[in-house]
Amino acid sequence: MSKGTAIDLGLNEAYNDLFSTQAERDNAQRSYVIDLPTTEISDFPDHPFKVRMDEEMEQLVESVRERGVLSPVLVRPMPDGSYQMVSGHRRKLASELAELPTVPCIVRELTDDEAIIIMVDSNLQRERVLPSEKAFAYKMKLDAMKRQGQRTDLTCATPLHKLDGKKSRDILAEQSGESHEQIRKYIRLTNLIPELLDMVDNSVLKEKDKLQMALRPAVELSYLTEDEQKALLETMTIDDCTPSHAQAIKMRDFSEKGKLNADVILSIMQEEKPNQVEQFKMPKDRISKFFSPGTPAQKIEDTIVKALEMYRRRQREMER
Repeated sequence: MSKGTAIDLGLNEAYNDLFSTQAERDNAQRSYVIDLPTTEISDFPDHPFKVRMDEEMEQLVESVRERGVLSPVLVRPMPDGSYQMVSGHRRKLASELAELPTVPCIVRELTDDEAIIIMVDSNLQRERVLPSEKAFAYKMKLDAMKRQGQRTDLTCATPLHKLDGKKSRDILAEQSGESHEQIRKYIRLTNLIPELLDMVDNSVLKEKDKLQMALRPAVELSYLTEDEQKALLETMTIDDCTPSHAQAIKMRDFSEKGKLNADVILSIMQEEKPNQVEQFKMPKDRISKFFSPGTPAQKIEDTIVKALEMYRRRQREMER
């Protein structure tokens, strides 16, 4: 055997990586910055975060038009030579609307699961994240974390794999700052049909002209079948109302027993809810002259009720 001839010991690549230097490993995962046309960057598949054309987007477009994109977006190279967006969908759209030819990008080699985790983490830092966005983001990240946790190769060096004894859901709770139970509730929302899920978002967006639904009843409704949810949606649309938490629990119970249908849904929805008792309202200027300024509303109400009782007694006496 001549001097300097490489000897193949038959060791696998993972074993050889144990003897590589940190510099070599870092070099293999190196990142670089480059300006890329937005047409060469595809959106992240099943991206759970909505890019809304709102006032904030208009301000971002104006800022990009004046000063350019100050913080590069993060992309990863794809096998076909194109690039896939990981973080920065809003900046990319703002660049397109501002008609910039390119956008500054950090190009980094990432696996599918690594890209998912970075994409979710970067977007969850936003000031306002809708329930639907959290729902699918938490589910995507949790699934990616579980897949990473199943790896057994010796080169795995992500923090997740070193947290022995902890479940992926527990780690996700720690990283997100939300409780284990709250994350479970959000992920349950992914089982809602889009129309019902939009109502949960509306409760955060304060869409007054649209039906709104709180998180707790929405979680209970997520256990209904798709057909049951569609039947409920029809009733909600016709009656212009959403179920209370107690009503949602009843529907889930009937569903689990195989007894939920359109008639049962209608019956439950017609039950009076404590916070939806019909109210009688009267313009204040019609009664203000009968009360001193600053009279408490409760005292005004009590006085009116007493006056009506006296009026009713007098009417009965006149009818005798």
